[in-house]
Parts: sequence; structure tokens; C-alpha cells
Amino acid sequence: MTPEQLKASILQYAIQGKLVEQRPEEGTAEELYQQIIVNQPYLKSNKSDLIFNAVDFDIPETWKWIELNQIYDFVDYRGKTPNKISDGVFLITASNIRQGYMDYTRKEHISREEYETRKSRGITQKGDLLFTTEAPMGNAAICDLDECSCGQRVITFKEYTKGTALPQLFMYFILSPSFQNQLIDNCTGTTAKGIKADKLKHLKLPLPPLEEQHRIVAKIEELLPFVDRYAVAYEKMEQFNAKFPEDMKKSILQYAIQGKLVEQRPEEGTAEDLYKSIQEEKQKLIKEGKIKKEKPLAEITEDEIPFDIPDSWKWVKLGDCTSYAQSKEKISPPEITNDMWSLDLEDIQKETGTILVKTLASERKISGDKVKFRKGQVLYSKLRPYLKKILVAPDDGICTPELVPFNVYGIDANYISYVLKSPHVDCIINTATYGVKMPRVGTDTMINLLIPLPPLEEQYRIVAKIEELLPYCDRRVK
Repeated sequence: MTPEQLKASILQYAIQGKLVEQRPEEGTAEELYQQIIVNQPYLKSNKSDLIFNAVDFDIPETWKWIELNQIYDFVDYRGKTPNKISDGVFLITASNIRQGYMDYTRKEHISREEYETRKSRGITQKGDLLFTTEAPMGNAAICDLDECSCGQRVITFKEYTKGTALPQLFMYFILSPSFQNQLIDNCTGTTAKGIKADKLKHLKLPLPPLEEQHRIVAKIEELLPFVDRYAVAYEKMEQFNAKFPEDMKKSILQYAIQGKLVEQRPEEGTAEDLYKSIQEEKQKLIKEGKIKKEKPLAEITEDEIPFDIPDSWKWVKLGDCTSYAQSKEKISPPEITNDMWSLDLEDIQKETGTILVKTLASERKISGDKVKFRKGQVLYSKLRPYLKKILVAPDDGICTPELVPFNVYGIDANYISYVLKSPHVDCIINTATYGVKMPRVGTDTMINLLIPLPPLEEQYRIVAKIEELLPYCDRRVK
């Protein structure tokens, strides 16, 4: 339940007579109503039958249904819009009236001469109940200024008999869901909803005995601070909910690359053995002419190690176990066929690497050379790497040169993609980017990037555990 819903529930309980108990010694609303009309000839002759089309609840037997204009006189200034000046008498507009309070952020004034002219139409006084008929419709608050006037779209409710209808109580009643529903049922307009005074006068409200009115107001004002405290806690929970998915994903990936997500199994061998087989595979590919021989990378020093990993793991450099530094196969526009998958950065969802749309070359205007990629290669966005547009290619295709396709040797490509998305690696890469408007990461940074390497079977288990846990991150905390 949101804070707004909680407050609405309290106000709805209040208007239904369920917030405080009824006490026989406090009399009835009928007796109170007779006090109101005793000096009001209009009310004595008003025999309007109340039809409760918009009211769907019972009220206590000691209460009485009334129309709004049976307890309040309406002061509704409908003259031309006054000229606003920098000083003079404060002009209350609809923007000053909120749900239960006055907001003076926006200040407008009228001249004293115009104020004196308006007095003949009725003047708003401290303690009067103010109501907005539109822009927005249905706000209510108590006037707290000694001297002021109201603009259009604001109605001042004045008690016929002072001390018989507490403004605070009827402010809360007006803000209750049931009365707000009556407003909606009787409003006019499509985009800017509003209610005419003639209709507003005949909307229904329950009238409680006077002493009960005081007790209802006291109970509401006792409860509302708790609603405010709940709102603070609720906002913190909403912030937590908003941050939770991303924070949890980061934690999972960080645990994964630290060897804390799954257990180590001696029978799966060591990363040292795996690394040797990777180097053997690379040497074989070099001899076969499938890849070029690369300049050896510098040895990893103890000072470079960022955190501890399991004994069966090994720190390696990305360039030692992938083809990131190898030349990419380019393709010019005349060589591109219509049925080729053309992948651009905008087609990839940030953070997740999910493919948003799969577009054929025939559906896209292509200019300039593209880069070929193969199914199973890792695709890494060197442009704005903080967006983490990283994925394993599900099919062959062509892509923008801002995406780097590379092979992995003897390693699970999905494991490498998750390593590159991890918060530790993401932080290192983004501190080494160059360019302000279009930040990129250089090849030298990438091939020297330290990668924690587990045994191959453990890589598969890590990937499986990550993909088991990630869907839970998107579930909201209740």
C-alpha cells in the first residue's frame, strides 16, 4: 500500500463514521442541522431530495446526509481576471491550494483598490475552507492568511453558522476517495477536468454531531504523522527496489569472478592446466596460418593482482586467451548481401547485452565498411564501454566497427562475457577510456586486462548459476 493509499483509507474511514466511535450523549446531526438553518430562510425552504447516485456507503444513525450548500455558503468570484502587481493584497490562486495545505511558492497580488471592490462579492478570511474547481480540480485547504482574495477557479466555503461545521473536518471529507469520485462523476471537460459551482453545491457529504467532528479531526491529525513516517520508509523501500536489481546483479557477477558463486571441485583440474592447453592451441593456429603471431604480453606481477581467487584458478590477460588483438575481417558495402544480419549498437540493450531487434542489411542504409562476426564469438562495444553492450553472437553477421568480435581459446565465451560485465572489470576499463563526447577503450587496455580464469568445467557451472540467479534480481521486493 502506498502512502497515498494509506491516507485515502484513513479519510474514507473518517467519512464513513468508522474512525471514532459514536457517543449518544453528543446528540445527533439532525439537531445540529436545525441550529444551522435556524436563521437561514434559504435552507428552511430547501426541500431538495438527496439522490445518492455517487455515494455507496452507509453512515451512522446519528449522522445526516446533506448537500454541500446546506452547510456552506459559496463565495465564488467570477469577475474578470485581476491585474497582478508586485505588492498589495495576496491573491490566492488554484496553484496555492494543495491537498490539505497551502503552498505559497507562487505569489501573486492585486491592488488594494481592486481588493476593496471585491469585498462586495465576499472576502476570504482566515479559517475559511478553500476549494479548487479546476487546474487541478478537487484540492482543498484551510486559509491561513489574515487578509487575502481568491482568483478564479477557487471557491471559498463559509459556514452559515460559525462553529457548526468544522472546516478541517470537511476539508478531509472533500479529500476522501468517495467525495473525489463524486467530483469526477460530475465534472466537465476532457483534458482539463473541472466542476461547475452549480453542480458542486449539490454534491453529498455526511454531517456528524459537532463533538464527534472534533474527535474525528483529532484522530486524523493523530494518524497523519504516522502516514508521513510511513511515506519516508516507503520512499526508501522504493529507492531500494529501484537499485536492488542492478546492485544484486553486480554482486552476483563480482562473486562469480572471485570464485565465491560455486564450489571448487578438485576433479575438474586447474586453470594452470587449462592455460597451457590454450597456449598450445594458439601455437597450433599460428602454425596453420589461421592467426598471426603476437608480441608477448608482459608477465603479471604480484602488485597487479586486484583480489584473491581460489588456488585452482589463475590470473591471465585477455590477450593471452582470446583473439582480441587480431585483425578483424572487414566487408565493404558492395560485398554485403541483403540477407546478412546487420548489427548496430542501437540494437543491443545496455547492461544486459540483449538483442533488441534483428535487422537485415536490406532493411538498413549501410555506408562504410562493416566487420564480419561469427556465431559463438564475443562481441564487445569499445564505444561507451560503460553501457556494457556485450554478448555472445547467436549467429553470423556484420556489425559496426565500434563492436569488436573476438574468439576465445579453450574458454567458455559466456563466462568471458560475464567477466567483462562485472563491476571490477567495468571500473578498470572505464577509467582507461579516452575521448569525452564519445569515450572508447583502446586495444592495448583490453589485451592487458587481467581475467580470473577457472577450470573449464567450473566456468560452465558459474555461467549456469549466474543465469539461474539473474532473473530473481528483477523481482520487486514486497
